Amino acid sequence: MTGIFNFKTVSATLALMLLQTAQIHAQQMAFKKHGQYILTAAGCVGCHTDLKNNGPKLAGGRKLKTPWGTFYGPNITPDKTYGIGNWSDKDFIRALRKGVSPNGSHYFPVFPYTSFTKMTTRDIRALKAYLFSLPPVAKPNIPHDIIFPFGIRQNIYFWKILFFDEGPFRQDTNETKEWNRGAYLSKALGHCGECHTPRNFLGASDKSRTMAGNRDGPDGDSVPNITPDPETGIGNWSHKDIVEVLKI
Repeated sequence: MTGIFNFKTVSATLALMLLQTAQIHAQQMAFKKHGQYILTAAGCVGCHTDLKNNGPKLAGGRKLKTPWGTFYGPNITPDKTYGIGNWSDKDFIRALRKGVSPNGSHYFPVFPYTSFTKMTTRDIRALKAYLFSLPPVAKPNIPHDIIFPFGIRQNIYFWKILFFDEGPFRQDTNETKEWNRGAYLSKALGHCGECHTPRNFLGASDKSRTMAGNRDGPDGDSVPNITPDPETGIGNWSHKDIVEVLKI
């Protein structure tokens, strides 16, 4: 009887352990899947992949011309030499929340941490989990070619004092759940204002004209007004119109 009892106990313990392992695996997979959603919503591929030259996904090299010089998207694959493979969760959160690299240097605001700072910690962690599930790519980063004195990283410290508001998105309790979700998507993840808002001569967004369009957007292209103005913006657009544009 004792042997049978022990056999049943061991079997039940093993079954429970297998069930718990399966649940943990399912949770991890769901978390990474959420991270993939975050990556898509944040448009990471567009800036960190040299699509024009069929470069490897997220391995950097995307050329971006601005009035302050030419920037190249960095490698954000989990490669330990050229990518972010040595980054801890703390490093990753600090980069998106504060615009600071693991070695303590300030990122140029062409990296839209001014919007990503509003992301929730859960979304940031999920994004990292997904990125680290991808294959590493050993592709060196291309140095930026920035006009003097804008290329002096130490100056970004003072730029942040003037123009950077750090901190996660805070919901407006006077608005609906749908409105707050839209605000989070546009202000944090989608960082729509980074392209659709005009900038001053120091590269900071003109908050008095948020989403009003930018005649000198990325690569010198004009970016449209997406405020609800009926004449110059999207005030007359239907829900279907917006959905169709976002599918492109």
